[in-house]
Amino acid sequence: MANGIKRVFISGGTGLIGSYLSKLLVQRGYELMLFDAYLNYISPFISNYQHFLKERMKGLVDHKQVRLERGDIRVQKRVHQVMTEWKPDAVIHLAAIPSAKESTLYPTEALQINVDGTLSLLEGVKASGSVKRFIFTSSSFVYGHFKKPIADEEHTTEPIDVYGGTKLTGEILTKAYAIGHGFEYTIVRPSAVYGFGDCNRRVTQIMLENAMAGKPLILHDGGNSMIDFTYVTDAADGFARCLETPEAANQTFNITRGNARSIKEYAEVVKKHFPKAVLENRPTDATRPERGTLSIEKAKKLLGYNPKVDIEQGVAEYVQLLKERGPK
Repeated sequence: MANGIKRVFISGGTGLIGSYLSKLLVQRGYELMLFDAYLNYISPFISNYQHFLKERMKGLVDHKQVRLERGDIRVQKRVHQVMTEWKPDAVIHLAAIPSAKESTLYPTEALQINVDGTLSLLEGVKASGSVKRFIFTSSSFVYGHFKKPIADEEHTTEPIDVYGGTKLTGEILTKAYAIGHGFEYTIVRPSAVYGFGDCNRRVTQIMLENAMAGKPLILHDGGNSMIDFTYVTDAADGFARCLETPEAANQTFNITRGNARSIKEYAEVVKKHFPKAVLENRPTDATRPERGTLSIEKAKKLLGYNPKVDIEQGVAEYVQLLKERGPK
């Protein structure tokens, strides 16, 4: 095993990224504990959470290398119990309120989960004495409005919303604990991760499901906002490299496609699969930062990261899987 790491604790391990990453790590021989509270902040009448959870977990439930533990990262006693008993070699922290919109709607819970939950995990790492590397999932939202066309990891961090603020706080706590208690950290900043299994009502999911249901594809302010859409398999590969690569120690990486596309472009790709879909323009959503391409040069150089899936390929696979395995 790389870096002497065999046992990996994944908070939020049954989520979108967590499930794809877990399947990748199982193939490579790791023992996993997937620690999850099975929370969903979307209305149960539209989320299809249970359906997608079952789909995500195919191949993981009852796997001999996978241990499923129900738990809330905010409950420090529970985290300590599991960490000190199982003694993981590494922690990949994915659990969070998973979107900016829900963090704005539920700011107290966003603070409790994204900040207090991170603190609880870091305290668990300290108590276990076994963890060599802690990987924290941040977000491109920590940059706020992009001040240059391509944002590298040295771009100023000036979040404009609750979600970005909690993620930046998590980064600071991660660094402080790692430095103070002698374990390695890696910070990952993903962007607009999409793919089959998502049920958190991100724009990528909403557009596809609207197209399948004959509903319009909504474009705010013409859909000109640029987003670095990242297919979930590429994101999972990036996280795995952060776990396995010695050079990832004490570093921060953008793990994205590295090529922003407009929301309108994404809608037009969806429309190719559903020619009858109608694009509908609405006023801009001013609550989101203006983003764009994230530089992945550092990840390419230090991790050998090389994302392979653009939105044309990603949407095609997403559509196929929704038709085959989506809710009926």
